[in-house]
Amino acid sequence: MSTTANGDDAVDVSVVIPVHNCRPYLDRCLTSALVQRVRKEIVVVDDGSTDGSAELLDLYAEYHSDSIKVVHAPGGGGGAGGPRNLGIEHATGRYVFFCDADDYLGPEALERMLAIADRNDSDIVLGKIVGHGRRAPQSMFQHNADRAELGDSTVYNSLSCFKLFRRELLERHRIRFGEGMLIGEDILFTAHAYVHAGVISVVADYDCYHLMSRPDGSSIMQQAGSRDPLVWLTMIREPIRLMARHVPPGPLRDHLLRRHFRLDVFAQLGQVFLESDDVRRKDIAREVAALCDEWYTPGVHERLSAIDRQRATALDDIDRLVRLARIENSTVRRRLTGVRWDGDCLVVTGAARLAGITRDDGLAVVLRSRHDSAREVVLPAERKGAEFSVRIDVGELDSGVWDLKVALETEGVIRLGRLGAERDTSVGRPPPRLVGGVAVLPYFTRDNGNLSIDVGGHVVAVPGVARLVRTRWTLGHRLLVDGEVSVAGAVPSASAIRRIVWRERNTGCERTDRVVALAGGGFAARPAVGRLTPGTWDAYLELALGGPPARFRIETGTDAVAPQRRWWAAALLRTVQPYATPGKGRLSAVVRRLTAERLVKKIVR
Repeated sequence: MSTTANGDDAVDVSVVIPVHNCRPYLDRCLTSALVQRVRKEIVVVDDGSTDGSAELLDLYAEYHSDSIKVVHAPGGGGGAGGPRNLGIEHATGRYVFFCDADDYLGPEALERMLAIADRNDSDIVLGKIVGHGRRAPQSMFQHNADRAELGDSTVYNSLSCFKLFRRELLERHRIRFGEGMLIGEDILFTAHAYVHAGVISVVADYDCYHLMSRPDGSSIMQQAGSRDPLVWLTMIREPIRLMARHVPPGPLRDHLLRRHFRLDVFAQLGQVFLESDDVRRKDIAREVAALCDEWYTPGVHERLSAIDRQRATALDDIDRLVRLARIENSTVRRRLTGVRWDGDCLVVTGAARLAGITRDDGLAVVLRSRHDSAREVVLPAERKGAEFSVRIDVGELDSGVWDLKVALETEGVIRLGRLGAERDTSVGRPPPRLVGGVAVLPYFTRDNGNLSIDVGGHVVAVPGVARLVRTRWTLGHRLLVDGEVSVAGAVPSASAIRRIVWRERNTGCERTDRVVALAGGGFAARPAVGRLTPGTWDAYLELALGGPPARFRIETGTDAVAPQRRWWAAALLRTVQPYATPGKGRLSAVVRRLTAERLVKKIVR
């Protein structure tokens, strides 16, 4: 439970929920707010509901009078802006969170968001949004962020209001929702809040907000015409103007304008443009051109994708805009027909084309780093019609996981498609291989069956065998160990063999010992097992294979294990029993220590 400096009765978070005929969804929504472990109040604004929502809200308020406050507003579904503004007027919390009545919160959502807000004195906290039948923003939820810079992150891509806002920020700058707007009222509100926020934080490792699709399609954003291109282009002018009033010309404004042009403006020249008739297409192009005349700068231009840059220069050419839209919306048809090793190169073959497009200008295979999208390798493919072949020199790839995509270029537009999910039945996973001392593991992803290459063993276990040849005791109660190791059926380099790791089975404590690498994959060590604390210790051989340390349990047979050793030291009887585990036969050791008194009691007993 979060506490504040304002006293035990102070409210940390006011949850504002606008309601208009949402009776079937209220129980789930209100329950998810009630279970939040923060000092909270739930301000529910009923906007003239006629389906029993008002009566149910009054019942909740009666049973949860300490948490739920219901405000009945004379309305009739004129958008959520008015009810949300009314909710702000009744809120008393340090922070305000907006939740729609058909959505719900994760059980720890507000607790986690409030914790990061208090730790960083945040003005806005974005909690991860997940969609159920609806698209949810993703780019800003790749990792947690204590301080996400507005001009150096993707937080501005998310302009929905499902966030934690400092209430003092809203009051000081009189930040309010647009009223009488069926769409876009939250874009106006959130853009205004962003430009005044000092600290913006992100909770990305927990599903905070669940964005739901109504089965009956009755929500405003699910209704036909909710994203009418002309209505949207008219609406988006005011948020852009509001943002520009507070952000002077320069890189930050261009960064924010990029979002509006990419997601709000040029998006109207996509699928919805294809579905429009000739007259409507001209109207859409004219409205887009007007926005470009006012706000499109060289800084915005260089930040956009190739297709959007081409659209910006073709607004007076409707046929060209139609072709671009068709290319953008065409399905990338691709099929993997082969993947095999040829020396240290991985040869990938397949077929690819754009559905409905008669020609393309080039084909390549793109390898993109999974954890750093800015890192990619582009390999032009050899082609014969739709069929292609490419050789990947895996020795040139940096450590990490590389996802394979096929790239088709048409009229300057590049379309990408993940490679591997569609493949011939004869295509199997190539075996792992050591290349230049690095483990390279091609594999098909578990979720979609796409082809990836793990260089270094980051997500795929490196196959290897460490086997004990013999052990014997030597001075200092050290166990002389001789063994041999192979990785992916090959002998690793001597520099790859790092150390022996002893891990206590119950506590997880570890002790390491130096290893001497020998020719032909052999290794030798003199671990001081006599110094291990009491417990059961399992032995691993650790190797460096280009990624995270790879560990292999040291396998052994009973005949290769040295006998038990006992000795007295500092009035303690120390016992070390190396042994081969039952079944798989792996090296472990049981270490015990007994005082003379305990030894006598054990004998007498």
